[in-house]
Amino acid sequence: MTTVTDPRAVVIRYVEAVRDGDADVVHDSFAEDATWHYPGDLPISKVWHGRDRIIGEFLGGMGPILVPGTLEIELISTIAEGDRVVAEWTSRARTVYGGDYDNRCLGIYTVRDGKITSVVEYADTRHVAAVLFPEHDVR
Repeated sequence: MTTVTDPRAVVIRYVEAVRDGDADVVHDSFAEDATWHYPGDLPISKVWHGRDRIIGEFLGGMGPILVPGTLEIELISTIAEGDRVVAEWTSRARTVYGGDYDNRCLGIYTVRDGKITSVVEYADTRHVAAVLFPEHDVR
């Protein structure tokens, strides 16, 4: 496996791996002690600590909510400065609740030594709540 260390290339490779369902590349994209912050008051809103929790619980936690084979990810753009990369993408899928998830997302990634060490993600959390967590009481 070729080692990618350029921060922008690492993030693009990661987003493409999520799009393509390449679990090995997704796993290898993160530092073991990475963090992922998903703001808001949703069941998934918090700072996720560690590669295994990010992949298994946060990212993997979406699996049971989405109809298999319907997830579409499209990378819109990236902006990089030093070890920080801002990536914008769209996520679309059918949900097990019968709705259509269609959100434009933005992540601020920090990459060191070819690994993602932190992510702060922003999205339309009202849409996330309504479509992915319809029974969650949003205050």
